[in-house]
Amino acid sequence: MLLAHPAVLRELVARYESLCAAAQERAVAPDLKRRLDDVTYTLCVTTGTRQLEHALAAARARLAAAAGAAG
Repeated sequence: MLLAHPAVLRELVARYESLCAAAQERAVAPDLKRRLDDVTYTLCVTTGTRQLEHALAAARARLAAAAGAAG
């Protein structure tokens, strides 16, 4: 299986977290919902998962492994 570069995963997780924070601060506009759906889909595809929780866990595990290998 191909693995996404840690920089890509880091950016996707950060974007997801940012969009979630924005959604909590105000009513979820259609554009915000679409962007949240898009990043959720992309996280799932890049981690080879089908559920957001699994995608986030896989991305964070990969980032932790990459940080451990670099240090």
